[in-house]
Amino acid sequence: MVGGAVRDALLGAVPADIDLATVHAPAETVRRIEAAGLRAVPTGIAHGTVTALADGRPYEVTTLRRDVATDGRHAVVAFTDDWAADAARRDFTINALSADPLTGEVFDYHDGTADLAGGRVRFIGEPLARIAEDHLRILRFFRFHARFAHGDPDPTALAACTARANDLMALSRERVRDELLKLLCAPDPVPTLRLMRAHGILVPILPDARDPADLARLIAHEAAARVPCAPLRRLAALLPPDSALLDAVGHRLRLSTPDRKRLAAMAPRLPALPGDPRALAWTHGHETARDLLLLADAPPALLARLAAWERPRLPIGGGDLVAAGVAPGPEVAHRLRTAEAAWVASGFEAGREELLAVACGTRVD
Repeated sequence: MVGGAVRDALLGAVPADIDLATVHAPAETVRRIEAAGLRAVPTGIAHGTVTALADGRPYEVTTLRRDVATDGRHAVVAFTDDWAADAARRDFTINALSADPLTGEVFDYHDGTADLAGGRVRFIGEPLARIAEDHLRILRFFRFHARFAHGDPDPTALAACTARANDLMALSRERVRDELLKLLCAPDPVPTLRLMRAHGILVPILPDARDPADLARLIAHEAAARVPCAPLRRLAALLPPDSALLDAVGHRLRLSTPDRKRLAAMAPRLPALPGDPRALAWTHGHETARDLLLLADAPPALLARLAAWERPRLPIGGGDLVAAGVAPGPEVAHRLRTAEAAWVASGFEAGREELLAVACGTRVD
């Protein structure tokens, strides 16, 4: 086992993914996986990675590698049987750990266990050289600092990240987006984000980011309401509440269309907390309603009421109005909207007959 799985296990956490490494060439890896009765998927076989599927769960198995050439975005690698060489090409000491999956013996070539215990995030080797190999390591440094570090960051690493911050503009927006959203979902990313703003790290990727005071309040409300992190909601709290700006950021970060719409929908902050959050959910949907309530500092009780609510169906439809004598066409849609508004205002309590009376008694000038 290599990398994050070993690191997380040493911290007593359940690893989200288990990555494995092997001295065997990719073709031999495939042969052995299939010989064991498992399915092998050549997900990245040109780079030495084969995915083994066991009981429906994927495990990435990668042949040991050493870097031949790098350009800050991609690396050309060669396969090796040298575990120390493979560890040396990784980014941080705490990510260069490996362990025997049968005995649990840990192999540590760069004092990663000591750094993990001491809450330190350090580059392997010279930070500027490691950043030159892959510029994304700047964002990864801050993400891991937010998650694992205690106290001030390693000064050499911070100086290197500050000096090379503009290199982030050379990366694909997708890679930047993924790393940024992971950072935002650290348990408390606020001190790290303030550090990044102070050193100009956010300017190349998120120039509109504000001081994360609103984000700090949001995180506190998420914890009080026991609502899991939503990185888009935290991103919205970090930015000015402007729909056009949030939509532009969504485009810039290559968000999917649904995610971009969700982000922009969080811009018009609630002027006041609603007495009934269900009306908000009826209009905007559960997800956006919860986002807006959390951004408006809603108390946990209000959020709990929303969580327990299942969206009902309007008791009447267009066919009911036609049967009651309303001429088919736009008039039906208008009268339905009037009935719907009355139904929502009643707390979704008004029945079919009452709503038909409201709809059929409405006159359009």
